[in-house]
Amino acid sequence: MAQILVLGAGMVGSAMIRDLAERHEVIATDFSAPQLTPFDCNPSITTQTLDCSDSAAVTRAVADVDMVVCAVPGFLGFETLRTLIEAGKNVADISFFPEEALDLDRLAQERGVTVVTDIGVAPGLDNLILGYHDASMTVNRFECLVGGLPVQRDFPFEYKAPFSPMDVVEEYLRPARLVENGREVVMPALSEPEYIHFDGIGTLEAFNTDGLRSLIRTMPHISDMREKTLRYPGHRDLMLAMREAGFLSDDPVQVNGQDVTPRQFTSAILFDRWKLQPNEPEFTVMRVSVEGEENGKPVKHVWDLLDYTEQSSATSSMARTTGYTCTAMAEAILDGSWNKPGVSPGEIVGRKTGLFKQIRKHLQDRNVRLNHQCLAL
Repeated sequence: MAQILVLGAGMVGSAMIRDLAERHEVIATDFSAPQLTPFDCNPSITTQTLDCSDSAAVTRAVADVDMVVCAVPGFLGFETLRTLIEAGKNVADISFFPEEALDLDRLAQERGVTVVTDIGVAPGLDNLILGYHDASMTVNRFECLVGGLPVQRDFPFEYKAPFSPMDVVEEYLRPARLVENGREVVMPALSEPEYIHFDGIGTLEAFNTDGLRSLIRTMPHISDMREKTLRYPGHRDLMLAMREAGFLSDDPVQVNGQDVTPRQFTSAILFDRWKLQPNEPEFTVMRVSVEGEENGKPVKHVWDLLDYTEQSSATSSMARTTGYTCTAMAEAILDGSWNKPGVSPGEIVGRKTGLFKQIRKHLQDRNVRLNHQCLAL
């Protein structure tokens, strides 16, 4: 049994806290005290309010723990991770910050700590899949299609955010980096829409978002890579219209003599419109395709994930698929299955023999299931 500190007790952080507490002593932390009250009756969990923008406070909080699981908001993620590395702590991180995590690799190596970043569902699970295949075949094409959606489609957005609307809006603004014919290509977010059918769901719309992240640096030998977000048809057109009309802009406008930032105003409205209600059913869908040559033959590996809210525990599918991938990685760090000093994204972890299988079993034990097909091309 280890002592693990979890930074962030939001939707995903809470799922990880409960999961880890079944096997370890957990210190649950959050900036907001009310976020921590659900854990008051669990003897395996202690709670502590913590401001992660205060690096000295973070350093003190982690001083005596065996490892840290980081689930802070993206805008805090990079500096928080730097603080944890400087404190000499092993970390599994899902904070999905915009900065380049690999820029902290040298520091982590110098401190002799093991850090795995972006280890959620996507990025995360899809990276593990790619690394797993990249270790045994020549990969020339990778694609990830992923989205979290409510079961009930409500006008006008037909969308609910399983995480912060501000972070979703960021996905619709940040230019999408793709790899085509061995070269990095930058496209606008929401570009190149296409309709794709999924059994059990129906037709969804896929469009470019900036989800490749570390793959651009770590997998330069793969000639074509892209990630697309999935939504119900029509949502993209609405968000594109809002973006082009200026509702997602960070440039202040004057309203009755007051400066108003359109993006903050829009996000505040969307927070209530996109908020999942307690036990409101939602699902996470993902399709990962890896093409190349294996044993001298052209093949395509297709991995499908479809996971729904677990009603018995009121745990959303996004919390399950993201959180349990991260807790699987935390267990692998704790038991020494992954002990490489430095910062490693999922595609590097997935290359280690047996580790993807171990993480997949961790997910299966929690009824998060991946279906695999190998198709001859």
